[in-house]
Amino acid sequence: MSQLPFKELSLSSEINSAIDAMGFTDATEIQWKAIPIIKEGNDVIGRSQTGTGKTLAFGIPAVESIDSQKNEVQVLILCPTRELAVQASNEILNLSKFKREIKVVDIYGGVAMINQISRLKTANIVVGTPGRVMDHLRRKTLNLQGLKMIVLDEADEMLSMGFRDDIETILQDAPEQRQTILFSATMPPEILILTKKFQKQPKLIEINKRQVTVENISQCYYNVHSSQKIDALCLLLLYYCPKRSIIFCNTKKMVDVLSSYLQSNHFKVESLHGDMKQSQRNSVMNLFKQGNLEILIATDVAARGIDVNDIDYVINYDIPQNVEYYVHRIGRTGRAGKSGMAITICSGRSQVEMLTRIGRFVKSRIKEEKLPKADDIRKNRYLNNINEIEDKLKSTSDDSDYKTMLSDLLSKGYDLSRIATAALESYFEQKDKNLKNIKLLEVKPTATYLEKDVYQKIVIDVGRAHHVEPNHIVGAITGQSGITGKEIGKIEIFDKKATIAVPRTKAQQIVRQMKNCKICGYPITTVLYQIKSTHISKNEHLHRNIRKHYK
Repeated sequence: MSQLPFKELSLSSEINSAIDAMGFTDATEIQWKAIPIIKEGNDVIGRSQTGTGKTLAFGIPAVESIDSQKNEVQVLILCPTRELAVQASNEILNLSKFKREIKVVDIYGGVAMINQISRLKTANIVVGTPGRVMDHLRRKTLNLQGLKMIVLDEADEMLSMGFRDDIETILQDAPEQRQTILFSATMPPEILILTKKFQKQPKLIEINKRQVTVENISQCYYNVHSSQKIDALCLLLLYYCPKRSIIFCNTKKMVDVLSSYLQSNHFKVESLHGDMKQSQRNSVMNLFKQGNLEILIATDVAARGIDVNDIDYVINYDIPQNVEYYVHRIGRTGRAGKSGMAITICSGRSQVEMLTRIGRFVKSRIKEEKLPKADDIRKNRYLNNINEIEDKLKSTSDDSDYKTMLSDLLSKGYDLSRIATAALESYFEQKDKNLKNIKLLEVKPTATYLEKDVYQKIVIDVGRAHHVEPNHIVGAITGQSGITGKEIGKIEIFDKKATIAVPRTKAQQIVRQMKNCKICGYPITTVLYQIKSTHISKNEHLHRNIRKHYK
């Protein structure tokens, strides 16, 4: 049994009404297994992949546990990223639709604290990232003394991002008599240490993770300069002509940027991310499932719950944040015995190396391909059009209404070949509209990238030896300084240091804000990059010129 009606879980009438309003009738396996055990007051370890409904699994018992007579924070939910914190907060707000006494507040870095401080005064459920929760604890704007339940959502991800010290501090500050819920897709040793140290006789709930058959999935990547990624994406879409595909981005902002750009270039595309209303999400998903939408652009979080078997292409516009995300993404294609293709767009050596490591983990060779030229795209589109017409010829019945139309046109004296040509033009003209300006989209060879006018490099004293990845650095900088990931330029990671290109006008401010910051659990020092130069005297210049002249 993988599903069970929510009505059989003995929930309050308000929660049942909220679940009905959200459009759910049956609980997933993790939900019907976890909800009763959490409601009984047990500590829980839930092992389950993303997309299995974990938020409702802990969100329903969390909302049910709130004592409306007490004006204090009673539930704390920790999430690895601001996107997941916002997503979880919105889900719990939906759950508490008919419980007006529930006050949910999300707290995360990169935004002003003043509004969060004000809202925390009346909160009874707090959802936040470990770093920002620690900020509020230090300022004493968040009090955990009334805490009944603490939830660690995607605990393995939080540990991989370097939040272990923060998590341990938060758990130590929380009352000893509390319920501790931990959800994780994997169980590395660090997780087991946490559970042993901070949980009391936890109940283990394990859901069989979905197996990804990579044998049916071709995997490749294209390496282009970051400024040319969007043009490269257009070329690839024109070349492969996906019938149904998902493009993954790491941020909601990039989802919107891509969606707008592709729509303006005549691609049938819609976006899906956490800021959309549920009605909008449902509308987009229905179009996609019914085959009326060729391209869906989504974040990892928003793509949860997509269950479509005939997706032919998955495109990683942004490198996935970890191996789990990569596996989860490419597992959308190559299902039900069908073949599929996973394409990743890389920018620079460090991203290629990251993808190579992912390939080793999934035991696959992810091969590099060269971007197609305009002639390649036109030839491939021609072959695709031929195949489409052949498929149509095989499925067209003899009693089709269009056969009568053909007879009428022939009786008017039109040649059969002219009729067929007109029909093909009518069918393919709009579809191939974006081929006319294809030369404008050709990606030129990558030129030397000069950052000096726009960017200033900063240096941090952690690197490969500390297991630091680009996403850890981006997360730390955006979390501490409030700048967006899009503003960060080239990242180069060495054994014991890393250099990062940041906006020149904000470089000194970022260095100051990175003080007392940790990455992957290591305290870091951040400084401006200094170019070492060798001083050459006027006499040395003179001697060089003399030697050159008489050589």
